[in-house]
Amino acid sequence: MLVLINLLGVIVFLGVGALFSKNRKEIPWRIVVKLVVVNIILAAFFNVSPIGRNLVRIAAEGFTAFVNVAYVGIGYALPNWVYVEQMNFVTAALLPLLMIVPFFDILTYFGIFPFIIRSIGKIIAVLCQTPKFESFYVIEMMFLGHTEALAVSKIQLQKMALDRVLAIAFMSMSCISASLIGAYCSMMPPEYILTAVPLNVINAIIVVKIIMPIKINSEDDVIFGLDEKKERPPFFAYLTDSFLSAGRLIFIITCAFIAFVSLAALVNAILAFFHPALSLENILGVFMFPLAFLLGLPADEAFILAEYMGKKLITNEFVVMLEAKDVIQNYSPHLRATLTLFATSFANLSSVGIIIGALKGILTEDKMAVVSKHAGRMMLSGLLVSLLTAAIGGIFIW
Repeated sequence: MLVLINLLGVIVFLGVGALFSKNRKEIPWRIVVKLVVVNIILAAFFNVSPIGRNLVRIAAEGFTAFVNVAYVGIGYALPNWVYVEQMNFVTAALLPLLMIVPFFDILTYFGIFPFIIRSIGKIIAVLCQTPKFESFYVIEMMFLGHTEALAVSKIQLQKMALDRVLAIAFMSMSCISASLIGAYCSMMPPEYILTAVPLNVINAIIVVKIIMPIKINSEDDVIFGLDEKKERPPFFAYLTDSFLSAGRLIFIITCAFIAFVSLAALVNAILAFFHPALSLENILGVFMFPLAFLLGLPADEAFILAEYMGKKLITNEFVVMLEAKDVIQNYSPHLRATLTLFATSFANLSSVGIIIGALKGILTEDKMAVVSKHAGRMMLSGLLVSLLTAAIGGIFIW
């Protein structure tokens, strides 16, 4: 019965997207259905097939070993932060970024990373029948995160039609950053984190095809800026900038984490004046409960997930993962999977502001006025991608 509810959830989430579509008549349902089937096959491969499960296990172990290398440097500089019974959040999840971010930047400097993005992008373009730039962008977004992907796509965004810019903005709500995968894997089941990454990519394309269906002529399907050869700075100057960027990222995430948790605690303290049992989590859980129930969970587990879902949307995925990491092993396999799959994205209210802020430095004021009006659809797209990833990825985990 719960499996049928889970499958029904996939249909309902697609229907909600169609309800808020800018042009329902142009939705390419044949392509959408094909992509849903592709994602179901991927989910089955990663969760049922022995080969797929081994690949995910090897990848998870690889990420864990990769992150553990970072603790050598951290432990040398801050031994009383590392060699303790329980590392704090900043040490365990964020300080490894001081190694991970430069590693990816080095791959970019020598052209390895761009080659990987282009190669996967070509496959996505054929498989998903998606325009060239959107195919490259969704892969850039998966590896780089939304602000970095928008920044490197500045020339293209300035030249393309406004509807395509909106589609890119919607896609940006669904990404993660490859440099943060290690941090996520340290808090949540890594096999589900790694399963969420490819599912998010295809689900982002599905949701955009529903909410913002666009027909593009072949002559307009060109890529500007990606092939331009820029003079590279000296390697060690480049590497120093990468170190500083990693440090800024850690500082920003830490500040956001403290601020969001503190503000949520303040709201809960205010609500407690009206009723001791009243809290932000409970209120959000009520609103998110129907969506959580459609993920194939019994009522009691659906409410637990609903509270986490609401908290993620108004704070961020780190708040949810840190809160869940010590108790997630006590949950049922399906709840563990759906919670982890849903949490693995940047889909939250702060991301809407970040994306709009990034686009302000790229687009004209006229275009920005239109983009800002679609902030609600932007948030909806991120929510739907997370729901579809949790629904499809959880079908085979019980």
